[in-house]
Amino acid sequence: MAVGPTSMIVIAVVALIIFGPKKLPQFGRAMGSTLKEFKDATKGLATDDDDEEELERKKQPKKIEAVEVEKAEETKV
Repeated sequence: MAVGPTSMIVIAVVALIIFGPKKLPQFGRAMGSTLKEFKDATKGLATDDDDEEELERKKQPKKIEAVEVEKAEETKV
């Protein structure tokens, strides 16, 4: 069920009739700002997850290095 050009024209005409020519630009701006805020909020969530994964990756090599140091000390003794 795709929205084709004919459907878009019908939707635009109905919106023009309901909201009128003066209110339609305000409605468009409001929808645009809402979508922008939503996009920014979801982008922040995605970067938070990436930051947590990076921190876990950084911690893992330290653990491995500590184990290798302990093994090296045991072999020296």
